[in-house]
Amino acid sequence: MSYPELPKTLLDLENETLERWRDEDLFRQTLAANAGGDQFVFYEGPPTANGRPGLHHIISRTIKDLVCRHRAMQGRAITRIAGWDTHGLPVEIEAEKKLGISGKPEIEALGVAEFNQVCKDSVFTYKEEWEELSERIGYWLEYWRPYVTFHTDYIESAWWILKTLADKDLLYRGHKSVPYCPRCGTTLSSHEVAQGYKDVEDPSLTFVASVVDEAGVPDPDGRAFLAWTTTPWTVPSNAGLAVHPGLTYVEVARDGRRYIVAEARAEAIFGENADIVNKMQGSELVGMRYARPLDLVAAPEDPQNGWTVVGEDFVSAADGTGIVHMAPAFGADDYAAGQRHGLPMLNPIDDAGCFTADVALVGGQFVKAADPAIVEELKRQGGLFDIGRMTHSYPHCWRCSSPLLYVARDSWFARTSSMKDQLLANNDQVKWHPPEVGENRFGEWLRGNVDWALSRDRYWGTPLPVWVCDKDRDHLHWIGSLAELSAAAGDLGEDFDPHKPFIDELIWGCADCDGTMHRTPEVIDAWFDSGAMPYAQWHYPFENEDEFERHFPADFICEGLDQTRGWFYSLMAISTLLGRGPAFRSVIVNDLILDAEGQKMSKSKGNTVNPWDAIGEHGADALRWYLITSSNPWVPKRYDPEGVKEAARKFFDTLFNTYKFFSLYASVEAWSPSDADPAPADRPLLDRWLLSRLDSVVATVGAELDAYQITRAYRVLGDFVVEDLSNWYVRRGRSRFWGNEDPADLRAAFRTLWDALRQVTLLAAPIVPFAADWVHRALTGESVHLQRFPVPTGVADAELEADMDAARTLVSLGRAAREEVKIRVRQPLRRVQAVLPHGRMLAGELLDVVREELNVKEVVFLSNAADLVTLVARPNFRALGPRFGKQTNDAANAIRALGQDVLSAHQNGRPAAFEFQGAMHPLEEGDVEIVQEASGELIVKGEGATTVALDPALDDDLRAEGVARELVNRIQRLRKDSGLEITDRIALAISGPASLQGAAQSHRDFISGETLATSLTVGDTIPDQGFAEVREVDIDGTAARIALAVSG
Repeated sequence: MSYPELPKTLLDLENETLERWRDEDLFRQTLAANAGGDQFVFYEGPPTANGRPGLHHIISRTIKDLVCRHRAMQGRAITRIAGWDTHGLPVEIEAEKKLGISGKPEIEALGVAEFNQVCKDSVFTYKEEWEELSERIGYWLEYWRPYVTFHTDYIESAWWILKTLADKDLLYRGHKSVPYCPRCGTTLSSHEVAQGYKDVEDPSLTFVASVVDEAGVPDPDGRAFLAWTTTPWTVPSNAGLAVHPGLTYVEVARDGRRYIVAEARAEAIFGENADIVNKMQGSELVGMRYARPLDLVAAPEDPQNGWTVVGEDFVSAADGTGIVHMAPAFGADDYAAGQRHGLPMLNPIDDAGCFTADVALVGGQFVKAADPAIVEELKRQGGLFDIGRMTHSYPHCWRCSSPLLYVARDSWFARTSSMKDQLLANNDQVKWHPPEVGENRFGEWLRGNVDWALSRDRYWGTPLPVWVCDKDRDHLHWIGSLAELSAAAGDLGEDFDPHKPFIDELIWGCADCDGTMHRTPEVIDAWFDSGAMPYAQWHYPFENEDEFERHFPADFICEGLDQTRGWFYSLMAISTLLGRGPAFRSVIVNDLILDAEGQKMSKSKGNTVNPWDAIGEHGADALRWYLITSSNPWVPKRYDPEGVKEAARKFFDTLFNTYKFFSLYASVEAWSPSDADPAPADRPLLDRWLLSRLDSVVATVGAELDAYQITRAYRVLGDFVVEDLSNWYVRRGRSRFWGNEDPADLRAAFRTLWDALRQVTLLAAPIVPFAADWVHRALTGESVHLQRFPVPTGVADAELEADMDAARTLVSLGRAAREEVKIRVRQPLRRVQAVLPHGRMLAGELLDVVREELNVKEVVFLSNAADLVTLVARPNFRALGPRFGKQTNDAANAIRALGQDVLSAHQNGRPAAFEFQGAMHPLEEGDVEIVQEASGELIVKGEGATTVALDPALDDDLRAEGVARELVNRIQRLRKDSGLEITDRIALAISGPASLQGAAQSHRDFISGETLATSLTVGDTIPDQGFAEVREVDIDGTAARIALAVSG
């Protein structure tokens, strides 16, 4: 059998494999193969297709594809429906750019119908690029039947959810202070706000509010409150001041006035010599009145309890003055306090975030642009105490980056706060990876839950399906289906479009009075759209009820960390409100991709990476391997091109070189797997060990993947390929694959390596689908993605693996000893002495392994290292400190004084203790580091309870054998450089001084056998005729010449 040659590069391999997948329609084949399997439910979070995919999308798509491929190879039926998020501000903003307009007035001047048509036409601008990227990185999705949030069936399912919630009294209209984007002209939900915080520099204003009596007469002592704010533009809307009833406040005399501040803030504001003339509790200040700091905004006819000091527990003395400026029209706390205390609401702001024209001084200005003028006016009127600048975190619109305003507005809300306990209980059922995201970030978010602001004052979105009576706004009619809408409004006609403005043309008579029902103008939060996908992707409950029930909840989802307050939340909130429990069972959260220096990627910094460039440089499989194995998905990950290259070199070069080695010799020997191959139990020890290790790796990788520990799983596989398969098995058994005169051993070697390579491709298929498929096809002729994921076969032999681990440890220590005295492994040595934990000894083939690897004539095992080394105790003060406190140094001295037997016992894992101050204290793990110091002339190396003592002495016989081995090394290089085939026989000649000739003569059979020499001439010179290749070489400082020719 002939095995195919690998393509020249990984990119070539991927392109060849991708073309084959297209020709075979392989993805659909895998779906059909598992159609009858147990369901594994996966939800694809919908991207917005009017923006290009980025590098960060590769990691989440790799994770999702990896998990789904693994479960598919387990025989699970997996529906992998693609999705598109097609509503909302991202689409509207792109439409505005395309149309050359900006803001709601220009949209309405153009016409909502035309604007929404542009939105609809633009939602799939980059759809093909998304699909091409998914295909190129091997992310399989059912793009032929995606769910699309603007489709009528999808909207109808969303309406059904909303109507169901309304029937459960979980939706309501309220007037609350809500986050509002003046650029987009709409409110945002709290989870949207959480995604847009930025550090900004704002004014730090302390202003004066003069105390007055009930009649408005100024206080005769000149008392005044000092209030602090970072939003000077809200001062004209001031309606109250808040103090904490339990805090202590003081009056500080300065410049003929008495300023009232929290005692804890007095020194920060006035300095350490502040002249405090009076103290009082905050509760004593409640009810006092003060003069309006600015009267740019007209006072209401009914001032209610305005310009009064109120008591609130949220007031703090941590910063500012300990007195909070209250503008109930702007701010959630202010609004709630204003409602409690009857403060007037002064809102002089229009929908664009500008002061209305009737406001003196700043009318028509954007609120934040008006800050300087307002500060200057305070100064002119004597109301400015201090003005500075401060940097703080402030919410911005996550879509357009405009600073948000908290404004009291009418909005529609879902009563998520009433379901807080159930949300938390449902979250407790979810397996988060990592757990701390579920407990902390997501859990804290749920614990601080506020009602979900559902409505948006925009155009392109799912219309809120509630009609309101024009005579009594409490008369509502929620619509939950097209049938209900048709029954109320009449025939909808064919190809009915449920979007604005068409939906707003549908009106009908109020059932409760003689008014007319008109739809409320808002659309819903696009996050509600995406959170509705478990139901709406099936057009549930209008059809596909069985499919929906079979696909709810999800077994697995995965998105970025930002989605804890986005899609993850909307999924959980909707399923909880519907009473269906958690919408997903397990979730992997991936963090950001940073640049090579650890900086967040952004266009402004110029450090973004085009995903196509990354793929073109490295290949999809290399990126997938690096992104998964470099660190856990939930850790911020640096994209380092050099790191990608190194990870790819280590894994792919090793895997491909192992395949090349196998295919080269298997083709030469015309080997293919058959029943003639020896059974695993009948193969040599090295084969049995590799199959045992492979079975253990299969068990570990499978268990880790089942537990969503994908990084741990593939680090285990990577270590196996590099360390066990290549660096140990292939290197140790290389000579068995050619020129082997034992047919059974030859077949055992090939079959073991073939089995290992095949199993590796099966294990690797989920993470590197291209490379795994190519190699598996080369070995078997079948696609790896139509195979079952391997399971342990029971051949793992723990004792054999432990013995081989011990042998490899001895080899590692022995080679370190050789390096210390600079004696190469090709130079034989006489003896090594070894000590293994618990008196373990190696024999037979394992002993041969150690002897051959260390190139020593004898390995002697000792029961302990007492004659080889002295054990020295180095106490760990960091570990001892918490136990012994001030006496730690004395305890450390007691440990240093321990005898060899106690230290040996602790080193070998047996109980050990030390006496200190008349009591015995156990030596605990980490209390002490035990190091070995050599006794005598031997070179000693140790690791834990394993010790190797190498005798570095050389005699003439050892030196001669070393020379012979060096000659073999140089001859093999000449063979390779001359382009000889591995099976070519040669005539060989060696010349050099007498010592070298003697070494060559005494080891001529060894040299001839290793180099396939049919004749060997040793002398003072190389014959003039008959040798095509001649080379001068250096053998440990001795000049020599070697020559060869292919023999007939």
